Amino acid sequence: FLSSLNLKNQSYAFKVCRIVPENNLDMILEAFKKLDLTLVIVGNWNNSKYGIDTKVKYSDFDNIILLDPIYDQYKLDSLRSNCRYYIHGHSVGGTNPSLVEAMYLGLCCIVYDVNYNRVTTDNLTHYFKNSSEIARAIESLDENFSERDRVAKDLREFAKLNYTWSTIIKEYKRVIDEVLEA
Repeated sequence: FLSSLNLKNQSYAFKVCRIVPENNLDMILEAFKKLDLTLVIVGNWNNSKYGIDTKVKYSDFDNIILLDPIYDQYKLDSLRSNCRYYIHGHSVGGTNPSLVEAMYLGLCCIVYDVNYNRVTTDNLTHYFKNSSEIARAIESLDENFSERDRVAKDLREFAKLNYTWSTIIKEYKRVIDEVLEA
C-alpha cells in the first residue's frame, strides 16, 4: 500500500483525524509546506467547508498528501506503523485514541502542547504551539536519531503500562470503590 502512494518506510510523517479547526491542521500544514519531509493526513476532508477549503489550499504541495478516510484497517495500520513521526494536533478533548495507538506502536510523536496531551504522553515527547515549533522538533529529532528512538521507546513503554484493559479496569474499580465507601 505504501508503494502505491510512493512512500517508503520512515520517509514521512503521519496524522489521522477529523478535519476540524481544533485539530490545528493549518498550523501543521504550514510547517510541512516548508519542510523536506512528506506529510500524510487521513481525514474527512469533504465533510465541511473548512475541510474542503483546507484541502484545496494545501493540495499543490509535493510533500503533502491529503487522503480521504481509510476504512481498511490494514491500509491505515500500514500508513501509521511505518511513519517516521506521528503528528498529533488535537487541542480539545481528552485522551485521544489516535495518539494512544501511535504511542502503543512505538512511534515518535510530536504533540500539540495542551495539558491533556502532556498527561496522555507523560511529558515524554516533543510539543508544539505553532508551526515553527513543529519544524524545530522535526529538525532536532532528524539530527538526533537516538533521541527520536528514545522518545518512541518511552512512549511505547508508558502506553503498555497505562493504556491496557487490565489497567483501565483496575482504575475504574478503584474509583467505584472510593465512591461506594464515601
